[in-house]
Amino acid sequence: MKRETGTYHSYILVFLLLGNLFSGCTEPFSPDLLPQTESVLVVDATLSNESKNHEIFLSKSSQEAGELLVERNAAVRILDDNQQAFTFTETEPGKYISDIPFGAEPGRTYRLLITTEDNRSYISSAESLPQTTLIENVAAQKTTTESGNEGIAITVDSFDPTGNSTYYKYEYEETYKIIAPKWGPLELVAGPEEFQTVGVVNRDPDKEERTCYATDKSNSIILTKNSVAGEDRVSDFEVRFLNKDNYIISHRYSILVKQFVLSQQAYTFYEKLKDFSGSESLFSQSQPGFINGNIFPDDNSNERVVGIFEVSSVSEKRTFFNYVDFFPDEDLPPFIDECKRTTIANGDPSLYEPVKSNRVSYVGEVTNPTTGGIEAYIVVPRLCGDCTVLGSATIPDFWEE
Repeated sequence: MKRETGTYHSYILVFLLLGNLFSGCTEPFSPDLLPQTESVLVVDATLSNESKNHEIFLSKSSQEAGELLVERNAAVRILDDNQQAFTFTETEPGKYISDIPFGAEPGRTYRLLITTEDNRSYISSAESLPQTTLIENVAAQKTTTESGNEGIAITVDSFDPTGNSTYYKYEYEETYKIIAPKWGPLELVAGPEEFQTVGVVNRDPDKEERTCYATDKSNSIILTKNSVAGEDRVSDFEVRFLNKDNYIISHRYSILVKQFVLSQQAYTFYEKLKDFSGSESLFSQSQPGFINGNIFPDDNSNERVVGIFEVSSVSEKRTFFNYVDFFPDEDLPPFIDECKRTTIANGDPSLYEPVKSNRVSYVGEVTNPTTGGIEAYIVVPRLCGDCTVLGSATIPDFWEE
């Protein structure tokens, strides 16, 4: 599964922004935040026990407040305690992928080594693979929040009989079916530009535009820890809440939940990062200041690095449900667009450009009751009649009906 980097880097962005805000504060409170002019390396690196081509993302803060720039042309590798090196190649700006598939193994330790284009070197502390704990169950449950919102909670159950897991992070990838509410067998096409006319034709039967599938990845840091001595059990832990009016559950919905078992250090890092960006007040005394990770300059200088080299054991599980499974007698959630109908006179030049640029979908026409001629066309925004605006017509390999 492709790792989504927007979440991590959005939190880092807030972190840097807050640093800039605090650097100009005249109050006595002055936590150890990044100076406005300091540029730092930002590292997003996770090694799991999954045998795959792992990804590492490198960027750096610029002197412009709140801006992140990719770190290009770095030499990146992971070294285990047997001195076996796993090298990474930059495939996109700032994105480095391992040259071969591999996974972290029990009993081994791993370090991340980075050398930037300007010959600055960084190294992580030695990290080992935590206890592997399997997800026992992912469930969808009808629920009502404390604020009175009715919907579906996605919950996780997990159990480690050895009692060694304790710290957990969750990510998810949700996929949902989209059915264009105003799809029809006909569509408008633009004629020659010099005439500015449009016409109605049959849709291409080989081009699916009615039913599609879209996939989104989690965009928050989801953590929990076991505080019960002698037992590592996660029961009914909510990783996602879907309001009953959320259009993505209108038809069929699937979610793949990934559970990462973390070290205490990694858990603490993510917890502080989450608390930092989620503070209700930018000037709260609870702000944690600079968040120490486990990556440092190799020359023992005082240069600071934002990020952590995380070695995690991973388990994943998928579940499906339909809206009617939980709300059998209720209307479907409102579509993402109200699909407002617009009637435009036949021959009106204002219709030609939207049709030519494929911005509208045909839903009907107005005919003269005497002559039968078309007096006007009725259109809606394209996404209402063409699901490919929101997703892909290709059915995912894992999809089940």
